Amino acid sequence: MVTKTDDNQNDAEPEEIVEADQESEETTIEEENIEEAKELSPLEQLNEKIRLKDEELANQKDTFLREKAELENFKKRLTKEKEDFVQFANERLLKELIQIEDNLERALEVPNATLESLKEGVEMIQKQFTTFLKNQKAEPIEALGKPFDPNLHEVLNQQESEEHEENTVIQEYSKGYTLNGRILRSAKVVIAKKPTENKETDDS
Repeated sequence: MVTKTDDNQNDAEPEEIVEADQESEETTIEEENIEEAKELSPLEQLNEKIRLKDEELANQKDTFLREKAELENFKKRLTKEKEDFVQFANERLLKELIQIEDNLERALEVPNATLESLKEGVEMIQKQFTTFLKNQKAEPIEALGKPFDPNLHEVLNQQESEEHEENTVIQEYSKGYTLNGRILRSAKVVIAKKPTENKETDDS
C-alpha cells in the first residue's frame, strides 16, 4: 500500500511542475508587455496613434477610389444605354413601315396593272397603314359635321352655307390625330358661316 501511494505522488509531481512553468511564462510575457508599454514615451505613443490613423485613412481612400471607379463605369454604361435607346427607339416602328413600303413597291411593279387593280392595291395598303396607326395608339379626330373645336381643329377657310349651322365643320383638308389622348396633329378644316344677306339699295 505504501508503495502505491508513493507512486501516485511521484506521478503527480511532474504535472504540478509543468503548470507552474506555464504560469511563470505567462507572467513573464505580461510583464514584458507592461514594460514595453511603459517604455513608450508620450511622443512615441502619439506617433503610434498617428500611424494607425494613417493606415485607416489609406484603407478608406482605397475603398473610396474603388467605389468611385465603379460609379464612373456605371455612368458610362448608363450613357451608352441611353444613346442606344435614342438611336434604336423607333426600330420596331420602322420595321412595320418598311413592310408597308414593300407593299407599295409591289403594287407599282405589277405588270399591266389597270387603274382598278392599282386602286384596290392602294386601298389595301391604306388599311394596313390605318391598322399600324391604331396599334400605335394614334386615333383619328372626328371632324366632319362636328362643331368647331379650337383644341382639335385648325380652320383654313370659311364658307357660306344654308345647310349647316354656323361654325360646323363642312370639309376636311387633312385628318387630325391624337396619341394616347394627346393632340398629335390638329385637323385642318373648313367651317360654315351664315350666308350674307342681300340688301336692296334704294336708287331714289
